[in-house]
Amino acid sequence: MNKTTKTVLIAVVTALIAAGAFVYFTTPEDRTVEEKIEDAANTLDRGVDDAARQLEDRSPAEKVRDGIKDASE
Repeated sequence: MNKTTKTVLIAVVTALIAAGAFVYFTTPEDRTVEEKIEDAANTLDRGVDDAARQLEDRSPAEKVRDGIKDASE
């Protein structure tokens, strides 16, 4: 493989990984109401705010942000 081919291949792979990450982190969750209530009940011992957060529709990126925020507190 020559240098140009390697560069193009790396660019394409990088673009595919970035697109996949974007789709994953912005996809809305598909939990049912029952699953949300169960998750809220399981996290009630961490506080009402955390339990209430489980009832909201959040993307994986929002969940990661909340996890980082909770870990820093």
